[in-house]
Amino acid sequence: MKINRMFEIIYILLDKKTITARELAEHFEVSDRTIYRDIETLSAAGIPVYMSRGKGGGISILENFVLNKTVLTKEEKTDILSALQAVGAINFNETDSVLQKLGSLFGENNSDWIEIDFSSWYHAEEESKIFYDIKAAILRKKRIRFNYSSGKGESTAREVEPLRLCFKGISQYLYAYCTLREDFRFFKLSRIKDLVVTDKRFDRKITGTIFKDSNMFQEKYFTLKLKLDADMAYRVYDEFDHYTKQDDGSFIVETMFPVGEGIFPYIVSFGSHCEVLEPLNIRNSVKAELQKTIQNYL
Repeated sequence: MKINRMFEIIYILLDKKTITARELAEHFEVSDRTIYRDIETLSAAGIPVYMSRGKGGGISILENFVLNKTVLTKEEKTDILSALQAVGAINFNETDSVLQKLGSLFGENNSDWIEIDFSSWYHAEEESKIFYDIKAAILRKKRIRFNYSSGKGESTAREVEPLRLCFKGISQYLYAYCTLREDFRFFKLSRIKDLVVTDKRFDRKITGTIFKDSNMFQEKYFTLKLKLDADMAYRVYDEFDHYTKQDDGSFIVETMFPVGEGIFPYIVSFGSHCEVLEPLNIRNSVKAELQKTIQNYL
């Protein structure tokens, strides 16, 4: 208890610069004499704490003091602070306090080189609630129920044992044991609706990393080659790694696309600014779908 109190005294001094023994005594609900003994102990341990008399006086710590005797290197300290900023992006309310305290103790104020926010531009409040409900269910080992929409637009009711929240690429996922499929599954948080935390407990645990080839989505892919107008430059830069800019400002792009029914909606999302070049069977199927779509407007 005494060690915790002295550690907090150091933090208070780093934060407030000067404070009276009376104020510290009231804060910790101890006597003034106890605070004086703590200050003597800190001073004997090499912490540059000193006392001054008169108006504005009190207990202070050397202005530029930081805990340099820590086993962490400067790079490790910065990495920890940056990691806490990333954790703060998923709204753990206590992170700001921890970040402030460690920043003061480390003497590091250069962790503001990055700002991370995993929420989308829309539905941020709804996403946050789902995230927190799942987090609580994982920690309390409670099953959850929800409606889940697959990539093909099919909706199914699921009851799962939530095991871990995780991030892959730009998306957030729940890794859970699905009682419907009787197997482990990844669920994209943006496709989870009507979530309910039940009172049913579970004991299942997982250890180690979960992003492995053996349990990731096993999809077949083909190479899709497109020609996109110059108006689609923003999407080219955002969505494609391999592209060639033509003299007229258009782009020839190539990407790996999963086999399935999702190709037509994706092509249509470019409007009239896209032409499928290869493969030929995809070009013909998109053309056929477009012709059927035109019939809806005749």
